[in-house]
Amino acid sequence: MFYALTRSVRSKPSLSILWSNILSGLTVGVIALPLSMALAIASGVPPQNGLYTAIVAGIVIALTGGSKVNVSGPTAAFVVLLLPIVQQHGLGGLLFSGFMAGIILVLMGILRLGSLIEVMPYPVTVGFTAGIGVVIATLQVKDLLGLDLVSLDGHFPEQVATLISALPTLDWREALIGAVTFLVLVLWPRVRSQIPGHLVALLAGSCAALSLVEVFDGFTVETIGSRFQYVIDGVTGSGIPPVLPEFMWPWQQPGPNGEPIGFSFSLVNTLIGSALSIAMLGAIESLLCAVVADGMSGKKHNPNDELIGQGIGNLIAPLFSGIPATAALARTAANIRAGGSLPLSSVVHSLFILAAILVLAPLLAYIPMASMAALLIMVAWNMSEARHFVRTLRIAPRQDVITLLTCFSLTVIFDMVVAVSVGVGLAAALFIRRSIALTGVDLRGAFTNDKKAETQDLPKGLAVYDIKGPLFFGSAHKAIRQIGMVSPDVCVVILEMTQVTMLDMTAIVSMESIVKELRGHRIGLIINNLHPRMILKLRRAGVRERVGQIAFSRSLDEALKIYEEKFSGE
Repeated sequence: MFYALTRSVRSKPSLSILWSNILSGLTVGVIALPLSMALAIASGVPPQNGLYTAIVAGIVIALTGGSKVNVSGPTAAFVVLLLPIVQQHGLGGLLFSGFMAGIILVLMGILRLGSLIEVMPYPVTVGFTAGIGVVIATLQVKDLLGLDLVSLDGHFPEQVATLISALPTLDWREALIGAVTFLVLVLWPRVRSQIPGHLVALLAGSCAALSLVEVFDGFTVETIGSRFQYVIDGVTGSGIPPVLPEFMWPWQQPGPNGEPIGFSFSLVNTLIGSALSIAMLGAIESLLCAVVADGMSGKKHNPNDELIGQGIGNLIAPLFSGIPATAALARTAANIRAGGSLPLSSVVHSLFILAAILVLAPLLAYIPMASMAALLIMVAWNMSEARHFVRTLRIAPRQDVITLLTCFSLTVIFDMVVAVSVGVGLAAALFIRRSIALTGVDLRGAFTNDKKAETQDLPKGLAVYDIKGPLFFGSAHKAIRQIGMVSPDVCVVILEMTQVTMLDMTAIVSMESIVKELRGHRIGLIINNLHPRMILKLRRAGVRERVGQIAFSRSLDEALKIYEEKFSGE
């Protein structure tokens, strides 16, 4: 824990480095401000919940995590997972799910699962991100075009059908503001300015809407202020409340009916699946972001500490109305490019957002919802990595293409709970399949009365099997099955196990079976050059030396000597 913070303090950064990190934090804060609001809205909650997330999680994860440069907050990857939770269980259900996900992430870090998660297969991650991009873009069409729809319910096919049927209700005013914002988002990168393009686009959309309202009678568009309201001390306001987030337990937050959801084990049982999906997706997203950040910054992260930091951040953020958070690749990359090299930059970015809530809340209420939708569609396009998706389809092996399309289809057609579960299962299956392929058994020699060695004159009736690779539940049966198919003329089998790197319980049981089978055929067994710790495992299971039946050796020459002394004549 505190890997990034302690390493940063030990490096004794100079004043110039500290100042550089302060400036980079301000830059990232400008980027994160509108994105945090947009992603909260896309997740089905008011914009201030996204800002609270960036403030609390951004500071806590930076100080407790394992990466010096990761910037955490609400991300697009979570949108398709969080929106159904909000629709079914309200804000309280979402915060409770995030709270439980925080516990799971801490446990994953303590169990040192970080190294496993960050090697998630490329087709799985591309399939997830592309599917998420499609779903996010689809959800924004309603606000972009001003369609007369209360909400988009159901799965993707139903949502598309609903949008098509609602196209006659298109509001040209909303579509115009959305088009202006989207046009700026597309063209601004050509200017090559240091000012973030999405900030310019939102300013352009807001100014266009305000100007047209003044010029044309009856010209109105929906804004953050017109859609979202808050109540403070009995006074109702529009937009974002200009106050600090208050402490409140997640189960005290409102459910879908507006009443506190309360704490119960039935609620835990209902939301645990969503919490597991949030934790798994957050772990994958954060560790992939850290790997990319290491390549950009030349620094090194600690994956297990990063999981613990993400867990602590997701434990604390819901206590202040923050939604689930993870490391954000776009904000992290911007942080590195702006000179960020310490957790200080993430802390400054969070403090900037905090100051913006207190000072700029009235102005943020003027941002049109169509502009926010255009921004999210651009975010969805960027995260979909369409070029990588198409390239993988063209050049990847067949198994990887099937995995990519499966993860993509499940994310789009069903939901992220199903997609994450199946995607992780596919990743494990691919790993096991390829690990099995690495384990081989070569018959180095089977010397009977009718056969002589081509390379050296070995005793008659001797079979030497060379086992290469790990013996675990996926490969043990394959290896042992081949050993069991010995010629009836063989009287002794030597297992050459120099290259065996692992022996799990399934392999031990399989070894017991082959010992029993060989004993039944009156065939002796010599286990050669197995690592001492694995010999100890076999001995604990009862596979011990027995004269004329089982022996252990440290070299092939010793095995041949044992054969001559203990097995010949049997």
